[in-house]
Amino acid sequence: MTDADTDRDPEFDAVRRDGVLRIRRPNAEWLSTGWNGGRRVADHAYNISVPEGWDRTDLEAYVDDRLERAGFETPASETDGPALLTGVDVADARGARRGPVTAYATAGMSNPAALPVEPAPAESDGDGIEAGESELEPGRGTVNVVVGTTRALAPGALANLIAVAAEAKAATLLAETEFPGTTTDAVVVGHDPDGSQAAFSGSGTEVGAATRACVRDAVRASLRAHYAAADAELPASVADATYGVSTAERADVFRPALEDGSAEPDS
Repeated sequence: MTDADTDRDPEFDAVRRDGVLRIRRPNAEWLSTGWNGGRRVADHAYNISVPEGWDRTDLEAYVDDRLERAGFETPASETDGPALLTGVDVADARGARRGPVTAYATAGMSNPAALPVEPAPAESDGDGIEAGESELEPGRGTVNVVVGTTRALAPGALANLIAVAAEAKAATLLAETEFPGTTTDAVVVGHDPDGSQAAFSGSGTEVGAATRACVRDAVRASLRAHYAAADAELPASVADATYGVSTAERADVFRPALEDGSAEPDS
C-alpha cells in the first residue's frame, strides 16, 4: 500500500438523499455505460430514482435539477460525474465491500431481457417482442451497478472491470430470476489514480475477484430488498412482467475466411 492509499478515504463511501445515491471518492476516474457515459474525472458518481410514469428526455437538465433538489450543490467540476437513472427507489440500494473494492446496486426486474439459448421460432409471447433502443423507456426497473476500487487501474483494466461487473451481475440475476438482465441496465466503474497500481482486473486478480463478490452480493441484497418493500414477486417470464423483451431471432453463424480468401474445411 502506498502513502497515497493511507492518506485518503479508505473506501468509496455513499449517502442517499431525496431519491439520489451519491458515491464519493476525491479525484476518482470513472467509466460509465449509462447516459452521457464514457471516461471522466470527478469526486462523485450518482444513481438517481425516477418516478413511475417518468418520461423526461432533457436528461442533463433533469439530472442537474435532481442533484440541486437533493442538496448536492457542489462546484461544476464535482457534479460532472456519471449519473445513472433507475425506476428502483434508492432506499433499496445495497452496498458490498471486499478488500480494495466497493460496489453499490439497485435492482428491479419489471423489464426483463431474456436471452433463450435455444430460441423457438415463434417465441414472442406477451410483451416479449424485439424493441428498438428509442422505444425502451429508462427507469422501468433497471439493474444499476456502481463499482469503485482504491487501486489505480491501467486504462485497459478499468475498461475490463465493466465486463467483470456485468458478468457478475448477469450470473447473479440468472440465479435469482432466470433473466440475465433488464432492457435498461448500466454499469459505472471507478478507480483511484493515486492508489497502488494494478495492471489487470480479470476474475483471477484481487480487484476482479473482489468485484465479482461485491457485485453478486450487492445485486442480490438490493433485489430482495426491492421486492420485499414492494410486497411483490419477481416475474416468472417476460409475459408475466410489466415490460420486457426476449431475443428470439437467430443470427447467421459463419467461419472467418483465410487471409487469401480460400475456404477452410470445418473440423
